[in-house]
Amino acid sequence: MKKSYGLWASFSSIYFSAFLLSSGELQAQKTLKEAYKSYFPIGVAVAPRNLTGPEADLIIQQFSSVTPENAMKMGPIHPEPDRYAWQDGDAIVAFAQKNGMKVRGHTLCWHNQTPKWFFTDNEGKQVTREVLLSRLKQHINDVVGRYKGKVYAWDVVNEAVPDTSTSIYRRSKFYEIIGEDYIEKAFEYAHAADPNAKLFYNDYNTESASKREKIFQLLKKLKEKNVPVHGVGLQGHWSIYEPTAAEIEESIKKFASLGLEVQITELDVSVHPKEHERRERKSSDTGVLTPEMTAKQTAQYKMLFDVFRKYKQTLTSVTFWNVSDKSSWLDNFPVPGRKDYPLLFDQNYAPKEAFKQVVNFD
Repeated sequence: MKKSYGLWASFSSIYFSAFLLSSGELQAQKTLKEAYKSYFPIGVAVAPRNLTGPEADLIIQQFSSVTPENAMKMGPIHPEPDRYAWQDGDAIVAFAQKNGMKVRGHTLCWHNQTPKWFFTDNEGKQVTREVLLSRLKQHINDVVGRYKGKVYAWDVVNEAVPDTSTSIYRRSKFYEIIGEDYIEKAFEYAHAADPNAKLFYNDYNTESASKREKIFQLLKKLKEKNVPVHGVGLQGHWSIYEPTAAEIEESIKKFASLGLEVQITELDVSVHPKEHERRERKSSDTGVLTPEMTAKQTAQYKMLFDVFRKYKQTLTSVTFWNVSDKSSWLDNFPVPGRKDYPLLFDQNYAPKEAFKQVVNFD
């Protein structure tokens, strides 16, 4: 049984590769990285499970950059004070180097997925500003130092601006314990650990006028203080209903006016209305893909890349968040267990109509 399964797996892999590389349909199609080689690198977020089999074949064929989806976040990579879990990050970097791909690091400082020990002492009491700064510095130095020369860009601080309230700063533990300067300290620590790496501030809802303005003010402060921030990441967790071309263009132009690079860092286009908070599943959450959803998604992707190409002098990378519709973080967010179809490749790794609209342009 094991032998026959192995033969079938080998046959499947060969068949899949042949389909991707030799089918008449795809022979007429450029790959993503070929279509955009004179524009910007095209990246994808990956986990170790994506690095073998059909998904690995697809990644190598289509993309020129990878981002660890979770492997380099604070919790997964530094679960205990004196222990780092390097294996997943190392595997992704090795895969990229083997296949001539760039690596974006994600992420050095984020209020989510930070281990509890980071903020407490041995008695469970909250640590002081000095202790937390010391831990943050050591963490950034160790992580950036390990991948120095292998990771060309880092999302240094992630999602530090709230969606609501008039405050520029999210009331995270980092903010409460250290103060607003935790952001500039994180960038300074990262720059010291690898002076050649590009350093980004990364956030979602950047196309929202109110949040865009708060992020702009934050970055303007950092630039005025000569903090080593080189770019801003627009996450691009969008949907078939939003945003508009005008909203995206305004964000790109506004952040570029600060002399910053702009990257689309976490692109997907949900077929469901966009929500940013978890909620319970309703009877209407069927997770069924309809022809209308497909048509809207195709049009939305076409519009997005029309805009991206227009700003090729400002945009320095576009990264998709996950490989194909077979598995996406949106399958469980914001509605647990609801299927989504947010990417350019379907559940069988075949290119969707949206893919064709993205790669075929004048």
